[in-house]
Amino acid sequence: MQDVSAFTNRLAKNYKHYAKWARRQGLGAWRVYDKDVPQFPFALDIYGSRVHLQEYDTGWEMGDDEYRGWIDAVVAAIAQVTGIPAAAVTLKNRRRQKGVSQYEKVGAEGEDFVVEEFGQRFIVNLDQYLDTGLFLDHRNTRKRVREEAAGKRFLNLFAYTGSFTVYAGAGGAVSSETVDMSNTYQEWSRRNFELNGLDLGKHKLVRADAFQYLEESVDAGKRFDLIMMDPPTFSNSKKMRDILDVQRDHVWLIDYAMALLAPGGWLYFSNNLRTFQLDDRLSQDYQIQDVSGQSVPEDFRNRKIHQCWRISRA
Repeated sequence: MQDVSAFTNRLAKNYKHYAKWARRQGLGAWRVYDKDVPQFPFALDIYGSRVHLQEYDTGWEMGDDEYRGWIDAVVAAIAQVTGIPAAAVTLKNRRRQKGVSQYEKVGAEGEDFVVEEFGQRFIVNLDQYLDTGLFLDHRNTRKRVREEAAGKRFLNLFAYTGSFTVYAGAGGAVSSETVDMSNTYQEWSRRNFELNGLDLGKHKLVRADAFQYLEESVDAGKRFDLIMMDPPTFSNSKKMRDILDVQRDHVWLIDYAMALLAPGGWLYFSNNLRTFQLDDRLSQDYQIQDVSGQSVPEDFRNRKIHQCWRISRA
């Protein structure tokens, strides 16, 4: 068995602190380890009684037997510290892939199950896709949307599985549109809405390319009071009219979203490209507040996992 004591010790310390913290907060899903020890480049998330273990690609060369022994030792340490059996640990390898669609299917069907977060409930699946159905790093922003949604018309762009809309609905949004071009994720959103008692008459699912949706909605004179936009860094999906590159395209996206914003409303714009720079021109046209310091939750050691801005009319 390989020596994983440095990993075990750090995990035990983190788990003791964050398990109590998560219980107090009402969180069924949270991050317990975030590449804390460089020799163990993992992100480890607890989802209920299961573990989502992501190994980050370091380019290290290791023989197959040695690698398998190392992973087995890491998983055994996780089981020892958390009490969650090794069979309930899902391992993913996150390689840096240029130009590959963000949500790559990983193959195994896996099993859908439900986790709680601040009183809302979400369907997750640790096996079927690279991502699980719930981005834990946006937990604080979701809560903020719930606190601000009362009486508002809400728009959720690049909606993935609709979690922001669930929070907006719970906070009393009078209506919403949830835009994503994937049938799979729109169906997942619908199940999340039903799970949380959202009225599907008021909360519409719109399967569309966000670029096209924005153009058509501006032409139609639609108005929203609260908008959430969290685009992927890059997407070349065949369903999209153009390739999305968030650095290149964010000014266009923000300008069009702001054209839909009713007076007194605001837009949350976020993305997880580490090198992302917000274009200076935007601050000439709009009031922009960087809220990343509050939006990244405390269980994320990586404070640069995303950037988030609150944007309103100047």
